[in-house]
Amino acid sequence: MRQDSQMLLTPTEMALADSAAVKKGLPAVSLMAAAGFAVVEAIRRRWSKRAVLVLCGPGNNGGDGFVIARLLHIAGWPVCLAFHGDETSLSKEAMHHFKAWQGRVETFSDALFDGVELVVDAMFGAGLSRPLDARYRDMVNSMIARKLPIFAVDVPSGVDGSTGEALGQVAPAVLTVTFFRKKPGHLLFPGRALCGELVVADIGIPEQVLADIKVQTWENSPELWCQHYPWPRLEGHKFHRGHAVVFGGESTTGASRLTARSALRIGAGLVTVTAPSRIWPIYAASLTSVMATSLDEGREQEAFAELLTDARLNAICIGPGAGLQGEEKTRTRHAVLSALATKRAVVLDADALSAFAGDPQTLFGAINGSCVMTPHEGEFARVFPEINNVHATDKVTRARLAAKLSGAVVLLKGADTVIASPDGQAIINSNAPAHLATGGSGDVLAGFIVGLLAQGMAPFDAAAAAVWLHGEVANVFGIGLIAEDLPECLPAVLSDFKQKYCSTEN
Repeated sequence: MRQDSQMLLTPTEMALADSAAVKKGLPAVSLMAAAGFAVVEAIRRRWSKRAVLVLCGPGNNGGDGFVIARLLHIAGWPVCLAFHGDETSLSKEAMHHFKAWQGRVETFSDALFDGVELVVDAMFGAGLSRPLDARYRDMVNSMIARKLPIFAVDVPSGVDGSTGEALGQVAPAVLTVTFFRKKPGHLLFPGRALCGELVVADIGIPEQVLADIKVQTWENSPELWCQHYPWPRLEGHKFHRGHAVVFGGESTTGASRLTARSALRIGAGLVTVTAPSRIWPIYAASLTSVMATSLDEGREQEAFAELLTDARLNAICIGPGAGLQGEEKTRTRHAVLSALATKRAVVLDADALSAFAGDPQTLFGAINGSCVMTPHEGEFARVFPEINNVHATDKVTRARLAAKLSGAVVLLKGADTVIASPDGQAIINSNAPAHLATGGSGDVLAGFIVGLLAQGMAPFDAAAAAVWLHGEVANVFGIGLIAEDLPECLPAVLSDFKQKYCSTEN
């Protein structure tokens, strides 16, 4: 069971939560009042009294804005309220709060910004799925041009709460307040960057409403998978912790060495890198705790398949530095198919995916066991071109469809990495800092995943845990991070993680 506190609700699911709360006796007008009050409290915590322009749209987001304007006015703030839309089409609760406003209601114009020091954007919420009409676009352009601090209600107007897509120009907020639960669009780019600081306010919706909503999306957190983390057992030994194999490349040897060391650091009992005999000395001379085995010249494909007949080798990673030039591509494809044929846990990264560009069905047809794919956007487009073209701006849907099509857990990398399972569950990661974007960091991530798989962690949980730890290590290390730092700094992060989230020893 995934943790309720980490659930992400799409706008449709949030509407269901609102409706369920009303059915449980919480009036819609009170929910709107609570939302407006929460926004005002957040404003007053961050700013002193100043001239405020509250921009209201025709939906319930605008209704929140009516409450905000009235409460700020009562608190003595200079408030200008502007509304664009048809009053008669307002919901009952929005109309109630519209009538409760005793001041002037202005029409939208650029002149409203004169003398204003803070703008409250309550034009449209997370449910918007189309570009803004001309009058709203004009106000957005004015907000951008004036460079005033903007406080967004739910999301900045123009952001799709399901996908994070910017539906045209969006004025970025310095602070956004949303209600009850985050939406996917708060974590997915560009929405995440446009929201600024994000606050989730409790407006009285009971937690019980989640029981009837089939939520399938969560924000990544140790709370989701910490109970399944494979800590070493006091009575255990290295063979209990699995034996990971990393397929070593010929031309880019550093990638697979990073992967192997990372698998060892995260707890795999044994790690072996296997590589063609002509480059085996590079691996043998540079690896210590990681073992290096050679594949005989001229029969590398057969030798790799023979190596995998050892059932103790329970997790396999192929891709980092594997190679795509000439014979390398053939060797990489064969290694992937040989690994998948074992029905053991397999991580496919980088070249292991690109080797099947133009022929993805051969790859999908070979997946018949635990498998995690870790494509970045370019690799995803090569392996899943149709999904990528049809759902270009919806990262979660792309990852979900790819997982269902391939039968693998798909980890679609980026600043907003998405992990999707073939059964439709998805996790969005949000802790990765900008300095994690450095050469080799993806090779380390692949190593973390295969190391956790070797220890028996389920693929979906292993992928989520590896991504979160990857980001956390980068946060702890800070600016100046290079890929080699990630496995070396992991032990301190693991120690802190265990103390905070794991109450009992495994």
